[in-house]
Amino acid sequence: MPTASGRAAGLDALLRAFHGATGCHASVWRVGPGAQPERRAASLPDAGPPDHFPSGTEVVEAPSSTGAVLVAPVASVARTFVVAGPCSDDARPLHVHADLLAHVVGRHLAATAEVEQAAMELAERYEEINLLYTISEILGRAVTLEETATTILNEVSETVGASRGSILLLDRVTGTLQAIAVLGAAPESVPPIAVDDPKSVAAQVFRTLHPVIAERTATPSVAEESYRHGEMLSVPILWSTPEGGEPLGVVNLSGRRGRHAFTAGDLKLLAAIASQIAAAIQNARLVRASLQQQRLSHEMALAHDLQMKLLPSPTSVAPAARVAARVVPAESVAGDFYHLFQVGDRGTGVMIGDVSGHGYRAALIMALAMSASAIHAQSTEDPGETLGAVLHSLGEELSSTEMFISTLYAVVDPVRHELRYANAGHPHAFVLRRGGAAERLAATAPPLGMVDDAPATRAVPWRRGEDMLLLFTDGVSDARDRDGLRLGEEPIVDVARDAVGTSPDEVLRRILARLEAHVGTAPQPDDLTVVVVQSAP
Repeated sequence: MPTASGRAAGLDALLRAFHGATGCHASVWRVGPGAQPERRAASLPDAGPPDHFPSGTEVVEAPSSTGAVLVAPVASVARTFVVAGPCSDDARPLHVHADLLAHVVGRHLAATAEVEQAAMELAERYEEINLLYTISEILGRAVTLEETATTILNEVSETVGASRGSILLLDRVTGTLQAIAVLGAAPESVPPIAVDDPKSVAAQVFRTLHPVIAERTATPSVAEESYRHGEMLSVPILWSTPEGGEPLGVVNLSGRRGRHAFTAGDLKLLAAIASQIAAAIQNARLVRASLQQQRLSHEMALAHDLQMKLLPSPTSVAPAARVAARVVPAESVAGDFYHLFQVGDRGTGVMIGDVSGHGYRAALIMALAMSASAIHAQSTEDPGETLGAVLHSLGEELSSTEMFISTLYAVVDPVRHELRYANAGHPHAFVLRRGGAAERLAATAPPLGMVDDAPATRAVPWRRGEDMLLLFTDGVSDARDRDGLRLGEEPIVDVARDAVGTSPDEVLRRILARLEAHVGTAPQPDDLTVVVVQSAP
């Protein structure tokens, strides 16, 4: 930035050049109101002021200590004059010389002033750029949002010259602006400000999304008294979205030192910082959401592993029966389940269930159902009585959650050559006979939880080593391909019927292959469960 001595040296050089070209000395004077004339530059070191300075724009001749001189006002610079003279004997101090000199001096002073102004603006911009860079570093090493906000508020206040300020963020639950950083007071001294508060400047800025410079004469809101002193600059914290700006809070600065007013440049600077604060807030939210999602995914994975461990091993009923089973949850956990029991000397109990809905609520009911059935299956060999006891145990939970369970419980009795079953609203249950026949085990009652009565028990013939029990949930028959085409029940039964005479593992493999061929990579909305049972010969 040019100094005062530098400006004077430039004018001195200009005036010496004028003297060399015209033979006339020259000087530049500034005349303040009621003050003595001040010489700013001169080609003649001992030149004194003229006795008279014109009040208009004319060039006048006036006496001075060195003789008669011409005095010309500099039109572009207030109260500044060019004095031409004295001149050498062979020079003529013409008016044109004074006019030309006044014009050149005016251009020189104006250019110097522009350079000084540009240098000042550059210095100010440097401070602002340095501040924005500093804030970027702060955001990069931020620990908590509160610490970040406090550091940013201190930095911007120092640059702008404010002694008070605050950063307020929206609390979506209460609909209020709450202080996370305050300068000039303790954060706890700032009460929450309702976003519809008609007296609060911050609330107004939040609602309108327009920054304001509140006059010092305006009466402050009681909630803003602790961080406002006189004029206050208030800017919204906006997060830009494709739909527009989402307001997150407000930044306020007040109590500017030196009693200088806030400027449009201060407003632009604070708006740029507010956008960085908005980015920091959104990043903090995304990080927090990501951590929560990771924690939830980990917990759901643990829940999935635990639920799969609740399902019995197909070998748990060997050697009385051979079993193949698979449960595929639509989410991490499922509402589908199956259970296996040893009944009597050689009997095998097989249960399949489908809790309405899916996800963690269905999984909780599923776990309760498995626990209750494990207890009640040991007390009776009658399937209807077992399901009735399960209904009694789960009645309150099913009623309060408005959920129900479609379930079938069958007991294969190879000694009596029969299969006894009770079907509470489960549609997909078949006995596959050697030779290709498929006998449906029809429902004997609605799903558990819809009525209070236990389902009835029925019996069908059973030939061990030949007949197979096929059970699956509606997630299998309702499986859809990419075009939304439903697989249906019949293709599954046909695949299983064609595989009669092979092992339960082979039947299950073919069913899953048929299912995969239909579904491909299309996501499935429901849990899938298949159970295939055959008595040992």
